[in-house]
Amino acid sequence: MEDFHISRGKHFYSIGLSYKKADAEIRGHFSLTEEAKERLLVEAKNEGIDGILVTSTCNRTEIYGFAQHPFQLIKLLCEHTHGTVEEFEKVAYVYKNKQAISHIFRVGTGLDSQILGDFEIISQLKIAFVRSKKLGLVNAFLERLVNAVIQASKRIKNETEISSGATSVSFASVQYILNNIQNVSEKNILLFGTGKIGRNTCENLVKHTKNNHITLINRTKGKAEKIAGKFNLIVKDYADLQAEIRNSDILIVATGAQNPTISKELIYPRKELLILDLSIPKNVSDDVKELENVQLIHLDHLSQMTDETLERRKQFIPQAHEIITEVENDFNQWLETRKFAPTIKALKKKLKMMKDAELDFQRKKISDFNDEQAEIVSNRIIHKIMKHFANHLKEDTETTDESLELIQKVFQLEEVNK
Repeated sequence: MEDFHISRGKHFYSIGLSYKKADAEIRGHFSLTEEAKERLLVEAKNEGIDGILVTSTCNRTEIYGFAQHPFQLIKLLCEHTHGTVEEFEKVAYVYKNKQAISHIFRVGTGLDSQILGDFEIISQLKIAFVRSKKLGLVNAFLERLVNAVIQASKRIKNETEISSGATSVSFASVQYILNNIQNVSEKNILLFGTGKIGRNTCENLVKHTKNNHITLINRTKGKAEKIAGKFNLIVKDYADLQAEIRNSDILIVATGAQNPTISKELIYPRKELLILDLSIPKNVSDDVKELENVQLIHLDHLSQMTDETLERRKQFIPQAHEIITEVENDFNQWLETRKFAPTIKALKKKLKMMKDAELDFQRKKISDFNDEQAEIVSNRIIHKIMKHFANHLKEDTETTDESLELIQKVFQLEEVNK
């Protein structure tokens, strides 16, 4: 990417790991808290990186950025998470330049999501963009790229039905309950954690189960009370967690803790209990599986649930690809103009110098020389010449490098800064 005059970094990379090769435990090792993202970005800036985005969701953790070598970005990720380079190498991916650009388009438009057409990731990209921009870590390339991905995402959402129907982790969890628990409206349901997934799950529970025995617990009680007020639900203190778990038939865990919050010591061993863990990292300890009365389901299992809605969405993948191709091509064409921008700038400067020299000569030679008209005419000629060169370079991208070299040679341009 050094030819495009956009960054001190030599190449644009996308490095990360996702649900495709990394299980929930490994994804948990590389999960980044908000504070960790901030620290990572600050360190990147101190290391001279001038363009970088960081996202971390339940399904993926990724860094998009400019670097001399991808290990610069991998090192930053490992230093600010519990993951190791060895773990990363086993399950991760590294994309470079045009491949990295194509990857962010697939991710941002929901085609690479664990649940096809889930557009939650585009919100994460927007948040990552704002966070980086505040720290001065967004260059012209990243700004244009993120805007292009947002544009593609909007078009796919508006022009196809790839996101039609209610399908998400929160909906899938409620669907699982409805399909596997009899008389669900009479069961005691406890929701622990009222972040975004927790809120969405709560809304789906109220809507689809017709259950009046739903209890909310959150470390910050005020957040739970706010949601409970909306749906007329019960809120209990965090100190009551064990008692409420033992009184529940269904426990849904959607907290953002970095370590397990639910262990087998909190569970009554003689009562049937279904636990749905919607957290990354996992918030239910593996030792819970030792209890015969407990059935533990993690979000990876829920995300693999395919229903008629998901099958229907697959019909719109070709249409989505067409939209991505169109928007991505527009972006790549803009990128090509970055390659020849310095040469065009140098050419314009050279033509202006030639014009000024010729006008000075004619001014001395012609007694009634009209400066104003001469300036207007000569500037229009320069503008038309520049337009012809620019159009040629835009349209004939296969020979851009040769054309640039020829222009520089013919007009004896000063060395263009790269």
